[in-house]
Parts: sequence; C-alpha cells; structure tokens
Amino acid sequence: MNFILFDMRYSFLILILLASCSKVSKPILFTSVEVSEVYTDSLSIRAIEIMGNSLAFAANKGTFGTVDLTTGKVRSNIEKYHTTIPQFRAVAHTSTDFFMLSIESPALLYKTGKNGRMELVYTEEGEGVFYDAMTFLNDMEGIAVGDSVDGCLSIITTSDGGATWSKIPCSQLPVGIEGEGAFAASNTNIVTVGDEVWVATTSGRILYSSDKGKKWDVYTTPLRSNEPTEGIYSIDFYDNQLGVVIGGDYTNPNNASANKAITKDGGKTWELLADGNAPGYKSCIQFVPGSTGTGMVAVGFTGISYSSDMGLNWKELSKDSFYTLRFQNDSVAYAAGKNRISKLVFR
Repeated sequence: MNFILFDMRYSFLILILLASCSKVSKPILFTSVEVSEVYTDSLSIRAIEIMGNSLAFAANKGTFGTVDLTTGKVRSNIEKYHTTIPQFRAVAHTSTDFFMLSIESPALLYKTGKNGRMELVYTEEGEGVFYDAMTFLNDMEGIAVGDSVDGCLSIITTSDGGATWSKIPCSQLPVGIEGEGAFAASNTNIVTVGDEVWVATTSGRILYSSDKGKKWDVYTTPLRSNEPTEGIYSIDFYDNQLGVVIGGDYTNPNNASANKAITKDGGKTWELLADGNAPGYKSCIQFVPGSTGTGMVAVGFTGISYSSDMGLNWKELSKDSFYTLRFQNDSVAYAAGKNRISKLVFR
C-alpha cells in the first residue's frame, strides 16, 4: 500500500513537472502592437535606457532627460559645452549613475554629478573622432565604441564606475578596415553578457572579447557592407551563445538581401536569416525577454517587425517609425525616434 501511494505521488509529481516545463517553454506570440506617445519634442532621439521605473534619454540639441514610467512626468534639460551644443546618440547606466556620450569631435562623455548636474568625465578631440554606442558590463566596468582612428576602432573603457575613462591603444585591438566604424543609429552596436563583449561594425565584422575588453578576436558575418551606408546597424544576444544582427541600407530600405543573420555559437559563425525577404533596413533589433530566444522585434523608420521563430519568418506589426527600442518586460517596450518616445504594448 505504501509503495502504491509513493508511486501515485511520484506520477503526480512528474505530471506537475511536465506541465510546468511546458508552460515555461511556450513561445510568446505577438499579433499586434499598441503604440502610445509618452514624450514628444522636435528632437532626434536615438538613445534610451530603462532605469528602474524611469526611462532616460539623450538626443540632439544637447537635450537629455527622464520619463517617469508610472506618472508619465518628463524632466528634461540641455547640456552645452562652451559654444558647442552636443549631439547625443549613446547612453548607458549603472545602478547609481546615468551616462551620455556625444558623437563628433570633441567627444563629450558625461555622468550624473552632484546637485543634479551632469559631470564631464571624458573628452576626445581630433580628426575622425566619432563615438557611436556605449554600455556597462556591471556597476564598475563600462565600454564605448567609435569609428576608426589611426587604423583601429576607437574603444574606451572604465573600471571605476565611469569616473574615469581610457582609450585602448591600437596595439591591443584588431587591425581595422579603412572607413570601418559603427553606426550611431540606435546605441545597439555593443552588447555584453557577463564578461563577454561583442561589437558590431559597419564592415559587417564582430569584435569579440571574452575578458571585458582586454583581448579581442574578430569574426565575420555575411551581412553586405559594400557601400558606406551598409553594414551591421544593431546586435543583440539572448545569452552568450544565441545572437542576432541586423542592418541593410537606409538609403535603400526595401533591399532585404544579406541584412540579417543569427549565431548559435557565441558569434564565431553566422547564418543569414530570411534572406531577400522583409524586413529590409532596420536600425535596432532586440530579443523578446522570456521568449527562449525565439522572439525578436526589429524597428526602424520603416516600421516595427516581429519574428516568433528566431528570425526565419517576419511579420510587420506597425508602420510607426522608430530608431531604437528597449523592452521593460515580455510584452511592454519603449521606443524612440524622430520627435517622440512611445510605449509599445505587444499583444
């Protein structure tokens, strides 16, 4: 009798586990997206970060600010440097600070300082200086990437929480390709998982570091990059093995040949996705959280596209124009573009 009772309990436990596993692995499927405005202004907004219950942003015209995601209240300010008005296209954050980085020379990197003002912590001047994207690996270590100067990509790092930054010398970086850089289109040219870093370039290459940027390898992708306006515009990783890149040519946005690819071995090898099929040009791609890597959303000025099968097939959910996107959870995201930041609810 005891054996029968144990057997029944064991069978019941197996059923619970199977049901639980089935529930966890069920893919998230979207059929529509609801777009609502949370902030509008005459700005080009290409860099946003979700920080707890706030969304931080930086844009052109020296403008930066936050949106309270509960109340919708917007706080904004303008940062000037002497007579210069910076154009911001890269932002990042730690648990305590917000960072923003301007593009052209002089490159200006600010962090939150005292009394609510921004503190300038890094500057760089010179021919070819142009920074594109930045992120933090943890609360102490961060990285930013810019176009090639003196034969290699410009990469700066911090190990003290963003208080000071230093540039990696070309002797410690892979040799660059002439004209190689990173598109400052959505602040998604860098992605990190743990200690690993991937940087996507305009030449369709991936610079990879397994040790927070100390040593680097180079991987190639099949994305077309014959023209200056072609290459990888955005990269994302679901974990340290599954990653995706997207790009194309914003001057010929309907061309969907060789503009998106996937890796399942940490970036070493890449395979084209939906080659020749929409979507064409997109400036940002992000995995859907909790989708086991099957869900992806890509945005651009051409609209919002979604895949539920790791990029094999895509559906256009909206023609709303955006430059960049960040998920808050598995069905809510925030996107920014020309003159606006919007809340996206996927259903």
